[in-house]
Amino acid sequence: MRSLIPSRGDLITMLQVGQQAPTFTLSDAHGHQVSSADYAGRHLVVYFYPRASTPGCTTQACDFRDNLASLEAAGYAVVGISPDEPEALREFSDTEQLTFPLLSDVGQAVARAYGTYGTKTLGERTMKGTLRSTFVIDPEGRLSHAAYDVKAQGHVAELRSTLGI
Repeated sequence: MRSLIPSRGDLITMLQVGQQAPTFTLSDAHGHQVSSADYAGRHLVVYFYPRASTPGCTTQACDFRDNLASLEAAGYAVVGISPDEPEALREFSDTEQLTFPLLSDVGQAVARAYGTYGTKTLGERTMKGTLRSTFVIDPEGRLSHAAYDVKAQGHVAELRSTLGI
């Protein structure tokens, strides 16, 4: 692992391709427990986003929704993780007709394990929270892709290009 001091001013330990992905078990939008172990032996895209139902997070989630068939056809499952409560995730999922699991990381322990929690600036406000990032876990549980501080718009197209889909 390497540590960086991003422009946000935090020391963040960033995960590297080839590392074992941190495991997790979180509640989904319906209160069911979902574990990274549920995807053992498969490719899994795990994306972290700051807050359900906000413009950027909606853009990103809908982009994953609209590209889900091609990702699944290529053998990739998708889960989104945010610090929202399951109820907020359920409303977000229902409103946007999302067809992949959204997971609740209220204490942001999983975001911290993936190095996606830190200080960010929105306008003139500075706050701590989940940083938009995407990871791909291979069937053996290792990271085959790690992208930090991604943009909401256009990121899924970049990911598909990287994955050759």
